[in-house]
Formats: sequence, C-alpha cells, structure tokens
Amino acid sequence: MSTSLKLIKEHASDPKLWLVIGVGVAGIVVLAETRRRRRRGNSQKQDFGAFLERFEILPFPQPPPPAAKQTLSSLTFAIKDIFDVKSYVAGFGNPDWKRTHEVAEKTAVVVTALLKSGATCVGKTVMDELSLGISGENQYYGTPTNPQMPSCIPGGSSSGSAVAVAAGLVDFAIGTDTTGCVRIPASFCGIFGFRPSHGAISTIGVLPNAQSLDTVGWFTRDPSVLHRVGHVLLQLNPVETKRSRCIIFADDLFQLSKVPTQKTIHAISKAIENLSGYQAPKHMNLCQYITSKVPTLKLHEQSTYQQNGPSVLKVLSSVMLTLQGYEFKTNHEEWIQSVKPKFGRNLSGRVIAAINTSHDNIKTLYKVRTEMRVAFQNLLKDGGILAIPTVADSPLKLNTKKGLSSEFYDRTFALSSIASMSGCCQVTIPLGYHNDCCVSVSLISFHGADKFLLDTVLDMYTTLQEQVSVASSLPLPDTNGNMETSELLKEKGNAAFKGRQWNKAVNYYTEAIKLNGMNMTYYCNRAAAYLKLGCFQQAEEDCSEAILHDKKNVKAYLRRGTARESLLRYKEAFEDFKHALVLEPQNKDASVAEKRLRKLMS
Repeated sequence: MSTSLKLIKEHASDPKLWLVIGVGVAGIVVLAETRRRRRRGNSQKQDFGAFLERFEILPFPQPPPPAAKQTLSSLTFAIKDIFDVKSYVAGFGNPDWKRTHEVAEKTAVVVTALLKSGATCVGKTVMDELSLGISGENQYYGTPTNPQMPSCIPGGSSSGSAVAVAAGLVDFAIGTDTTGCVRIPASFCGIFGFRPSHGAISTIGVLPNAQSLDTVGWFTRDPSVLHRVGHVLLQLNPVETKRSRCIIFADDLFQLSKVPTQKTIHAISKAIENLSGYQAPKHMNLCQYITSKVPTLKLHEQSTYQQNGPSVLKVLSSVMLTLQGYEFKTNHEEWIQSVKPKFGRNLSGRVIAAINTSHDNIKTLYKVRTEMRVAFQNLLKDGGILAIPTVADSPLKLNTKKGLSSEFYDRTFALSSIASMSGCCQVTIPLGYHNDCCVSVSLISFHGADKFLLDTVLDMYTTLQEQVSVASSLPLPDTNGNMETSELLKEKGNAAFKGRQWNKAVNYYTEAIKLNGMNMTYYCNRAAAYLKLGCFQQAEEDCSEAILHDKKNVKAYLRRGTARESLLRYKEAFEDFKHALVLEPQNKDASVAEKRLRKLMS
C-alpha cells in the first residue's frame, strides 16, 4: 500500500484531513475547468465563430501570356452559406434545410468568377437562418463575434462573412443583401460593404429569399480590394467616360442618426473640396422628394402614417418587407409545410408572418418599386451621389432577452429600404468610432452606376480618412458650414416674431432650416410662428421633428399640445402637457393647460 493511502487509512476519522483532500480535489476540478474554458476561448478566437465549414478551393490556373495577370491572385475569400459549391450542401443557415437538401452539382456563378480571377475560397460562413434576420445571430451554429465590439451583435444576415473580413481571416467575403444584409453588418463591424444594382450580378447558384430585392454583395477592409472584386463580379470595363460628381446630403436622414452627423458631413465636404471633378455638395430633404415622386406609397395599407418626414420611410420599409414576405412564401412555403422545420426563437414569428402574407395588393407593391427606380434615376442621373447614414443606431447587445426592438427594426429598415426598393447601388464606408462603436456613411448612386460608385470610393477615401481624423479633434460648424448665416436668420426670425410679423418669421426660420436642418430650435421657433398664423398641423409637425431629436424639449411639447388642442385632439394634447409637467413640474403654462384639458375631457 502506498504511503499516501496508509496515511489516509490511519487518519480516516480526522475531518481536517478530508478538508485538505476536498480542497485539493476542488482545485484539480477548477484547474481542469479553467483549462477547458481557455481552450474553448482560444478556439473561438481563431475564427471568431465566423466559419460554418472550412475547406480550400484553389483558383483556376493563371492563363499563359499574353493573358493578363489574374486580378485577385493571392487573395482569400469566404462565402455565405447560401451559395452553391459543388459537392457541398448550401445550408441556408438552418440544420433542417441542410438535412433535407442534396449536395450542389455545380458551383455558383459568382464563386466560379472569383476562382477564375485567382482568389482562393477557404470556407462557408454563418448567417441568419433563411437569410431573414439582420442581427447576425444563429441559435444552431452560434453567433459570430463582432471583432470591433465583442459584446454586440455583428449584424446580418451575412454576419459570418462580415466578421471573417473584419477579423482579418480573409481578404474579402461575399454575402447577399435583400433588405440590408450586407450594408448593416458592414456598418456594425467597421468595414466596407457593397450592395450592387439589382440584377447586376448573377444569382445563379444562390438560394433565393426574395428575387425582386436579392443581390450578391461583398465585404472588404480595403477600398482597393473592394474595387478589384467589384470589377470581377460586375464584369466591368476598366475604361469609362469621366463624369463630374455631386454629393447630395439627405439632411433629414442624418437627423435619424444617434451619432453626431455634423462631423461626418463636414469631413465628406472637406474631402472632396480639392478633388477634381467634384461639384459643390448639395443638401435636400429626401423624404419630401420620395413623397412627391412615389405617389403609390399613399395607397399602401399603412398610409395612415404622416406622408412626410421619416414616417414615409416607415411606409416604404413596410412595402419592402411585405414584398419580401410574399416572394419568400412563393419560394419556400412548400418546403416549410412539408418538412415543418425548427427555427430559432427570433425567426419563427417572421416565417409565420411571411407564410401568411396576402397578395391582394401585390401589384401596388411592385408599382412602388418601379416608381422608386424612376425617381432615383432622375435624382442621380447627372453624376449625383446621395449620402445617408448606413444605420440609425449602434449595434444592440448580444442575447437581448426580448430580441431586437420594433424601434430598432423600424429605424434600420427605414434607411436600408431606399436602395432595396429603388434597385440602386450602395456602398457602406467605415469612418472610425464614436463612443467605442463603429461609425459609417453610405453613398448611393443610380441603378447601373456601380463602376461610377466604386471609382468614387477609391478616389476619395484616402482624403476622407484624413478629414475624419481632423474632424474628430475640431469643433465644427453646422451641416452646411453656414453656422453664422443660419444663426443670423434665426435672429431675424425672432425679431420678426416679436414685431408680430408671423409670415416673415416663418420665412426666416425656413431659410435657417435649409442651411442647417439639424438645429431643433429653428423647428420649435417656426412652430410658434405657425401657431400665431393658425397653421396648427404645420406647427405640430415642426414640434414632432424637434421632439424626435430632443425628448426633453419642454417648449416643443407645450407648442405641440397647443396645436393638437386647436385640432380638437384633446387626448394627445393632454399627454403633451402632462409630459411637459413631468420635465418641468413648476411650469405654470403646462399646469394650467393640463387642468383645462382634464376638464374638457371629463
């Protein structure tokens, strides 16, 4: 018997001995568990959970001279689990789909094109199930870790492809973009993402989601690689007639963003200032333009929303999602009904909604899409490039118990619906960080102007980086560089208001808003003038705009309450006055108004 066992036998009744043994065993268990977790953590860090399946498909051999060198030679890429690869199953992000489908007999056209151009494919990446989500989370295969913000969602549905690029695991990756599935993860992961013009790249060998919206997009960390991959996938002619460019800022959409947008707009304006071929930037209210040029939107069932401001994009995104649901149902209802697959907790509701999609007004949906295409073709045909925020919010934390909020969805789809419904090409450009979150801007050009847009990014990005660096350390003027002018107009408006020249005051405030549409004081002041003129609806709209960006604007609540009371909407007016009192309990005007309304309603 060993010395250790003799010792235990002799002192078996001693509790101190068993305490020592217990501590020793516990230490071994803890050490083993620590090592196991460390091994698991290290394995996760190797690929950030981006890959579903690793393999290597070598490129086609370099053709002999005089053939040109393969443009993507020595580059590696990954593909979303939605593309066919010969002898592999395209799993669509769902185990039941993979189990019930055969291996592909051919490789997708786009993958073949990349291999022919010298790139090496190194694996398939994780995606949202059936390409229906925008969070990037997958209950069955795990959620890829956002390399820039590990505690936040990477964005989807092409999450694994975005993460593989952001983590430096590949030089580029391809995904699909239906309702923002490339643009959103590109923004959240701080990389470039390109959604091409609808129909510009072959989708043969790509599982369909909604063909009227589906595109093949790609991610890169570098604008040069973005350009080279684009030339291969779009089969572009390297030579193109030189055209002038004009950046158009959608001021109303930048107001949706929760990150400071003045620096973004200023940086872009300064970046193109000394570049040849660029006109002076312009500013516009895009929502008003869409309202006037896409009349069929008013016929949509959700036209109860105000037909101006960001709400028109809520209607547009509703059309987009209904159209997606209708086509998804056409493509996959039979499989869903026969297989009865299991879906992750956040997907089941969306699949049920898609399967229950009615096609009573389907012609109206397609008409909206056609009108959007024409409207943006006319807006951007003469070298126009629209600048908008890619997303309105920072990425949400992982494993949010209630899933993504409806507000997050609404604000995200409001911006992504523009290119999806118009068929335009859009590029997401990383601009660094704000409060440790990635910041990006998107540029949109008309359908078919993909090369024009890719050339623009390549042309301006170096200067843009320099200007972003400068802007981050400087106090900036307002969006149009006209702070003094807009403030002067506001003061003139104030003087006209005091002189009881209400129309004149409205005109001055309106001019100030044109120069700086992000100053909520101008809207609030104009609302006061509108109230004096009896223009209660306009006053309400201005106050709502001010409140949208400043939830603590007491004057805006008071003035909106006054406008709503004048429109006989007592309940809404009462809520506004009540809210003003919460913010300022001693406010006499709010107190008197609340009591008056309470009496009226009783």
